[in-house]
Amino acid sequence: MSTIIPIRTHRELLESREAGHGMPGELFGRQDVFETDVELFFHKLWILVGVTADVPEPGDVHTVDIGKASVIILRDDDENIRAYRNVCRHRGSRIMKQPGKATVGMLVCPYHQWTYDLDGSLRHTQHMGKDFDPGCHSLIPVHVKTVGAHIFVCLADEPPTDFAKLETVMAPRFVPYDLTRTKVAYEMEIIENGNWKLVMENNRECYHCSATHPELVNSFLAEDFGFCPDGQSEDALKAYEDYVERNAATQAAWEKDGWISERFESVDEGVQTNFRTQRLVIAGANESQTIDTKVASTKLFGNLQRRDLGDVHMWGHHSWTHVMSDHAVIAYILPLAPDKTLVRTVWLVHEDAVEGIDYDLKKLTEVWVATTNQDAELVANTHKGTQDPAYRPGPFSQFTEAPLDEFSRWYDARLKEHGV
Repeated sequence: MSTIIPIRTHRELLESREAGHGMPGELFGRQDVFETDVELFFHKLWILVGVTADVPEPGDVHTVDIGKASVIILRDDDENIRAYRNVCRHRGSRIMKQPGKATVGMLVCPYHQWTYDLDGSLRHTQHMGKDFDPGCHSLIPVHVKTVGAHIFVCLADEPPTDFAKLETVMAPRFVPYDLTRTKVAYEMEIIENGNWKLVMENNRECYHCSATHPELVNSFLAEDFGFCPDGQSEDALKAYEDYVERNAATQAAWEKDGWISERFESVDEGVQTNFRTQRLVIAGANESQTIDTKVASTKLFGNLQRRDLGDVHMWGHHSWTHVMSDHAVIAYILPLAPDKTLVRTVWLVHEDAVEGIDYDLKKLTEVWVATTNQDAELVANTHKGTQDPAYRPGPFSQFTEAPLDEFSRWYDARLKEHGV
């Protein structure tokens, strides 16, 4: 006679996680957990959904699906960026049928042709009678903020107020790059066969980088992501000392010249808007995340004159950004299913940069195209393993995977805050 194993609740799964260890496999594979994650971490918190270059001109639209919700991001006639629920106020039809980009004069529902201006107001209907008030049927607005090139939205009625901290910290770091004067040089969407939390765990540690990311390690300094001195050779220890000295000297020189470089973190259990930033030293020429570590675009951002400004790195609970003097790589994820995650990556260059003259597209993209594909394989393999009956969460490396434990604690705290 077989033994029936009771299904643990979401809270029981969270409480079963041993400090310093990974999450139980059910938190990656169960449909009910997935639905709760989408509702809390993607419908109630601020999330990155695009870049200003997605909607460069008035009438440009970028539609993003987030679970069952859909959001229209657009630039209006006054060049303001707005966001609306992609739901007609008549009988609920999607106004934009598919996610992605389009250019429109007005927003027209394909069902009964209710027509909305770019400011969300209902401008045209037929057969609704003289007593119908179009002013009561404008599109439902969505909270939207831009920071540098980043477009954030929040679907909650009352969005987290601590997003102001991210604005205060990041805005001055992005100002010299003038990221609103950029264009999309390349974009890539890939569906990774793993849970969104595994995608983020993979992104938050570089324990795996030296063995799996040969392109990336040309420009990354592995020591930035942790170093355990135990069992290392004298040469390795000396290399680490050299790294510490070089890093400190470069950071000090940047700060002296007015380039904000210090590390800032808002990742503990008490925050809702989870983010971290730091200006990272790039290996070699210290210019860009390319194979030769030199700029891929000779047309630098804004009015920059210096190439050697390292990497202004920012990550949040579902996104990561690398801004260099010549280009930026901005990526965010959207959960599709317990084992499916959409990863969108955008490469930005100066709005006046010309492909083949100012930049070489292969050089610009090859590091992160390769890294993204490699990460997809790592995540898929890990997701499969966490669903194996033999899986038992192992310990994190305290030297290279501490951010994973921080993320797990933050994830737990947000769920507890909402009664899960």
